Amino acid sequence: MTVFSGSGVRVIGLISGTSIDGIDVAAAELRADGDTVVLSPLGRLEVPYPETLRDALLDALPPNPCSAEQLTKLDTLVGQAFGEAAARGVEELAGGTADVVASLGQTVFHWVEDGAARGTLQLGNPAWIAERTGLPVVADLRVRDVAAGGHGAPLASTLDALWLRDMAASGAVAALNIGGIANITVVPANGTDGAVLAYDTGPGNALMDIAAHRVTGLRADIDGALALRGNVRPDLLAKLLLDPYYAAAPPKSTGKELFHGAYLDTALDGLPPVDAEDLLATLTELTAVTIAAECRRHSIATVIVSGGGADNPALMASLARNLPGAALKTSDDHGLPRAGKEAYLTILLGWLTWSGVPGNLPSATGARGDRLLGSITPGAGPLRLPAPHSSTVTRLRVAATTGER
Repeated sequence: MTVFSGSGVRVIGLISGTSIDGIDVAAAELRADGDTVVLSPLGRLEVPYPETLRDALLDALPPNPCSAEQLTKLDTLVGQAFGEAAARGVEELAGGTADVVASLGQTVFHWVEDGAARGTLQLGNPAWIAERTGLPVVADLRVRDVAAGGHGAPLASTLDALWLRDMAASGAVAALNIGGIANITVVPANGTDGAVLAYDTGPGNALMDIAAHRVTGLRADIDGALALRGNVRPDLLAKLLLDPYYAAAPPKSTGKELFHGAYLDTALDGLPPVDAEDLLATLTELTAVTIAAECRRHSIATVIVSGGGADNPALMASLARNLPGAALKTSDDHGLPRAGKEAYLTILLGWLTWSGVPGNLPSATGARGDRLLGSITPGAGPLRLPAPHSSTVTRLRVAATTGER
């Protein structure tokens, strides 16, 4: 990977994950130091969506129908919300000064057919972010990889491959992010010939959140309380594990286009009634079992967990039971807050594009080759990209972190 050395670039990163809770915002300064990308976090914050906007986004997800009118309104409203979140990031995290904003937007549809990604749609038009902040915006970061034959996901593989390289000295390491969908990046042990792999393992919190909302009206099973009181229903778990997605070979990706409420209803159909606690225990076990199977497949020695699932004691306990030979850590242990890792990923991807550097990892996404990702929307002034001074970078180092908000 070739990057451009010189003074640091201050970047604001924005993403809303598949749980659609709100916007994760982070700020960092990045620079190249020999073969290392140095990322100095400046802080992160979470900006909840207005409840009406969140409800409208959830209503637009499959299997619900969605009109062009709905998509147009949502693209604008999400863009405006991202613009406000970026402005807060500049003022509250970056001391009022930033060079560029990077946005992974809000995914509302990921089109996978016959095992291949055909398209992907992220809402949050970057023009609104540029207009609100006056800064150039790097956005639409997934589509180019899909156009090149890849899945456009998990783009976390780009960060993980650089970040975990030195941690793989004594065995294969996996970075695991558990959001609405769970994804894994496998970095093989140093000295082996294996390539870095990354793919979605299946539902992370998606099915659990649906079940918890039906039972409690809340967005999630808070602290895994329901799951901890329940017992796994072997009949339901066995039925869920029959889904062909789990047996498919990587690269692969999935989303709420598959794992939605109607999917859960189909799984429950024909079984004896399942009470709320047992349902949550079973769905939690499903997520843990499918993740653990992939970790065992690659003989993972250490699993570094991030995302909202890392805060679920029931899920983490189930992972530990299913991975007795692996060390479970969180990304906080290595400098990246587990709730904000994807925002820092967005920052890295934006910096790479801003510097003219390919941001995908073909061995992980399945793309035909390295590609520059995204598009750049100018800010208030002329667009001035950094001059290229090429050097090869193979590592990411996270400098000392600051507080969160």
